[in-house]
Amino acid sequence: MEMLKVNLNGIKMAYQRYGKGTPLVLLHGYPLDHTIWEPVVPLLENDFDLILPDLRGFGGSSASRTPYLLNDLADDIASLLDQLKIKKAAIVGHSMGGYIALGFAHSHPHNTLGLGLVASQAAADTPDRKVGRSQMAARVEKNGVGEVADSMPALMTGDTTLQAWLKQLILHQSPAGVAGALRAMAERPDSAPFLPGFDFPIVIVHGLADKIIPIERAHEMQNAVKYGNLIEIEAAGHMPMMESPQKTAEALKMLK
Repeated sequence: MEMLKVNLNGIKMAYQRYGKGTPLVLLHGYPLDHTIWEPVVPLLENDFDLILPDLRGFGGSSASRTPYLLNDLADDIASLLDQLKIKKAAIVGHSMGGYIALGFAHSHPHNTLGLGLVASQAAADTPDRKVGRSQMAARVEKNGVGEVADSMPALMTGDTTLQAWLKQLILHQSPAGVAGALRAMAERPDSAPFLPGFDFPIVIVHGLADKIIPIERAHEMQNAVKYGNLIEIEAAGHMPMMESPQKTAEALKMLK
């Protein structure tokens, strides 16, 4: 399917749209694009109006020429929904997309029908992690995304076929987008204080074999929210929507 594109907040945002029903936005993680969600699209499109954007600097969306925060990416999603004349949507985010979804829910609660957090967390980066991201961003700007493409897939999944696919996907991302996202993630706030105030359904999906974000982070979020369901997927690592699409889709249907 050809990507749709809109101009917003100084960038050109690409997205795809499928199905009909409750609006559901699927936000990809770092350093990927909307295509990670394709395995769950056929399982969800009969229940949801699915919107799959490429975040700024990834996939078909243009990169920002100036530094930005993850809250700016949340505002991009708010602007996209406004252009699509959608007043309320459920927002689902994978990993970094989950950080953005949390920011959206905090900044735009009246536009949030529900929240899905897939292989994500509310906690901010540790000081050491911030330094590591900043150093990686500088190397990506200097040398390209090859180092990220070589190191990330094995952390994301134990499936070697999927690792090879993810490596190629990462290699297609722009250095500016990858570096910008690294710096934005390093500066994100701790979202844990926001969780008790969310008055909409929350679904947390986490793989028990996740090597990037431990399952304990999912337990912390579930314990903090009023209306939360945690679905643990034994066979999944950091890519539940690709490793276990059926279980992931069934979990997200709770947001209908």
